[in-house]
Amino acid sequence: MNKISPKNKIIIALSAVGPGLFLIGYNIGTGSVTTMAKAGAEYGMTLFWALLLSCLFTWILMVAYGQMTLISGNTALYNIKSRIRGGKILAIYIIIALIIGELLALMGIMGIVAELVQEGIRLLPGSRGTVVDTFWIILLFTVLLYFLLWFGRYKVFEKVLTIFVILMALCFITVFFMVRPSVTAIFEGMVPGIPQTPGAFRLVAAMAGTTCSAAVFIMRSTVVAEKGWTIANLRNEKRDAFTSAAMMLFLSGVIMAVSAGTLHVMGLRLDTTVEMIRLFEPLGGQAAAFILILGITGAGLSTVFPIVLIAPWLISDYTGKPRNIKSPLYRVLILGGLIFAFGSVFLKQTPPILMVFSQAFQAAILPAVAIPVIILINNRSLMGSNLPSAKMNTGLAAVIIFSLVTTYFAVISFL
Repeated sequence: MNKISPKNKIIIALSAVGPGLFLIGYNIGTGSVTTMAKAGAEYGMTLFWALLLSCLFTWILMVAYGQMTLISGNTALYNIKSRIRGGKILAIYIIIALIIGELLALMGIMGIVAELVQEGIRLLPGSRGTVVDTFWIILLFTVLLYFLLWFGRYKVFEKVLTIFVILMALCFITVFFMVRPSVTAIFEGMVPGIPQTPGAFRLVAAMAGTTCSAAVFIMRSTVVAEKGWTIANLRNEKRDAFTSAAMMLFLSGVIMAVSAGTLHVMGLRLDTTVEMIRLFEPLGGQAAAFILILGITGAGLSTVFPIVLIAPWLISDYTGKPRNIKSPLYRVLILGGLIFAFGSVFLKQTPPILMVFSQAFQAAILPAVAIPVIILINNRSLMGSNLPSAKMNTGLAAVIIFSLVTTYFAVISFL
């Protein structure tokens, strides 16, 4: 009997969780890093419950949307449009809201990535404080990304995102050990609660919006279909969803714990991603600063791929037409999306503020995504004998309540 080498075991494991890795790459971006680090710095681990619930409900919705796609053979928006009364209006609302939210996020992400790279260049030995304009940094990244999207296929993106996700994970874990946060402070702060301070509700909404993101579940349906999975892959789909949600919880928890065990203990606040680099540099040295820049840049760029694909994929999803990334329509829409990457250069708002708006959008859209799926997977004509269990329906009902509460938090925090 031939033994499988460790290298081949890793390759097999990664190939089994392709769609999950795609969504980890989308979900853990610069917005997640900033939000989790800010939560840890200001409140320790008090808001860890919000992250835990967000990841649990993310897993439930991913399983539901994945199963619906495998069994029906159709993607999410197509099912919403054709199987729910008034579904066309709802599907169009979801498309418009998601595209607006994602374009806002793209402006914030590319602005933050450009500022981080700018900071990294300034810190390089012998650079003498050289400052490269963020416009040229964004231009370089958009040209490289468009090149990959022009010549690439879904499997290529999956491999690139796998590299980004592994890089991001290794960087954050490395920084955790380099800055040696107070483990005692981390565990002592895990008592659940909502601090009665300005901005706490907004932070809870942002944590929910960036983790339990409405776009993730619509994209989940599309990437499962893109993978070519069928009803025979139902077990793979469930395992993949669990791996994806668990990885999101682990990475986001590590980021929060690093801030809770260092910045929170020292009484320091955190408002921007670049500020996070400057606060951690005295704790772990320039090496920690560079590793953080590398990890957060990887997180940001891994998010850009799904964002620029979301408009063409949503249109294909709604119309039920094949997804052909090399078609003229796709290439025009992708180019149009990438143009928005320069938004932070021309707008007065800082990249983190743009990220907050996009996360609030995601929190407000979640009910429109959570409610339809419970209707669809309980539709016998759509699902046949594969109706959900009572446990699944209870979980989906809890998701709907959670989505309404976080939407309320998002609204009152801005009012």
